[in-house]
Amino acid sequence: MPINKIRATLAKLGKKHPVFHSEADFQHALAWELQLDDPTASIRLEKQVAESGKRVHLDLLVQSDGEELAIELKYKTRLSNLTYAGEDFLLRNQSAQDLGRYDFIKDVGRLEVYTQAHRGSSGVAIFLTNDQTYWNPSKKHNAVDSAFRIHEGRVLQGHAAWGDGAADGTTDKRQDVLTLRHTYQVNWSDYSSFGTGLGDQFRYVLLHIPRET
Repeated sequence: MPINKIRATLAKLGKKHPVFHSEADFQHALAWELQLDDPTASIRLEKQVAESGKRVHLDLLVQSDGEELAIELKYKTRLSNLTYAGEDFLLRNQSAQDLGRYDFIKDVGRLEVYTQAHRGSSGVAIFLTNDQTYWNPSKKHNAVDSAFRIHEGRVLQGHAAWGDGAADGTTDKRQDVLTLRHTYQVNWSDYSSFGTGLGDQFRYVLLHIPRET
């Protein structure tokens, strides 16, 4: 499935579902929209696969016309109370942006491992948020999570590790140095908008993990 088709699907989804209650809500809505766009596609949610001798799950696995696309999703919110089509969305402040960034880059690395093991497959990592601290550059220099920043224009490549002074509580279960095989340019796109206040705008970044040759 071409990446421009995924972006077109997200554009349509943004008009139908400009906000979600949770990551699972986003996952199901995207799967349904992809199915509407390609009725012949096989779309699996929480597809269980083997990775490095362990059982892991892909958020979505799309199979169509002999091609396979693995999708990982992240949906992070800041405190906001929004209403759409008569439905209230009470978004909590998830904070912990450093962990959100780490987990997203880890998703990209996992998709690289998957595409390497499944020749002919490609991957997409999508991060959707109404928290502008993700897409705006940080004013802090030498922060412990500098290697995991995903602001507009950032280039992700090679190794990424916590900086000196990272607290044990922060790095718990996230001590691994992350390594990317490919180079990715981070560019944020508008998804939906409820106004001009903090938390009113949703944007997303989409990183394409190419097929291994």
